[in-house]
Amino acid sequence: MLRIITDSATDLPKSYIEEHKLHVIPTPVVIDDVDYFDGQTIQTGEFYTILDDIKRDVKTYHINPAMFTDAFTPYAQAGDSIIYLCFSTGIAGTYNAANIAKDNVLDDYPDFDLTIIDSKSASIGFGLLVSKLVTMLEKGASKEEIIEAADYFISHIKHVFTVQTLAYLIKGGRLTKLKGTIAETLDMKPILTVDENGALSVLKTVRGRKKSLRSLIDYAKEKGYHLENQTVAICHGEDSDSLNVVQSLIKEEFNPKSILISVVGCAIGAHTGRGIIGFCFFDADDGKYAHYFS
Repeated sequence: MLRIITDSATDLPKSYIEEHKLHVIPTPVVIDDVDYFDGQTIQTGEFYTILDDIKRDVKTYHINPAMFTDAFTPYAQAGDSIIYLCFSTGIAGTYNAANIAKDNVLDDYPDFDLTIIDSKSASIGFGLLVSKLVTMLEKGASKEEIIEAADYFISHIKHVFTVQTLAYLIKGGRLTKLKGTIAETLDMKPILTVDENGALSVLKTVRGRKKSLRSLIDYAKEKGYHLENQTVAICHGEDSDSLNVVQSLIKEEFNPKSILISVVGCAIGAHTGRGIIGFCFFDADDGKYAHYFS
């Protein structure tokens, strides 16, 4: 049987995961030296409450080869064919760890058919990609066509994010303390994108939360392709006020076909804090795969 699996960095809502019976491998997070697993042994509400205390020691690490081996082996034993879409290599080492595990499993099950795809995406942008492929699988697409479609959609997904505070970027070493403190004092907010290599990139900085939220819309107006015909996505770090603002702006400016809303999980939230919010969409139509989504 052909199956698609993924990991919790997709930030797909639990309702979607349950409806489509999607296997999601949980991302680890370490809180005060205790290991937890995103969406499995810790949920976002509890996670962000802990994260709000900047003094708590919260760290993440990517899913390691042993965890992947445990996840892949039952499929190898069952003789299933697997497509695993993973968290961007530009942000984490998930892809390499998965390939090490693949080699380990092949030692025992040499006929195991596993394709590992680097999504070059994060959070609900990653989730949008997975949802496209899951729809194709459910509508009878072949493995070869799904893999081909993955390359197409990966090349056309757009992500744009901003954060409320720079404290977590400073704490994680992604921003120097001096530059970060100055920027915080001036109420500067970074507008972040995921580039073609799947790495985080600062598009620009603006002053104030209101402008930063508006910048997400401006980016989509520049890069989006007929968003009125798309399912677009918003992700947020348990921040309903910002979600409501951005959702209203999206409906006003684009009136998309539908909006997928999710909460940013531990993999990214640990490095951004509660106030992260992002908007994800495509810069092209569904191309030759359109008939799967009609």
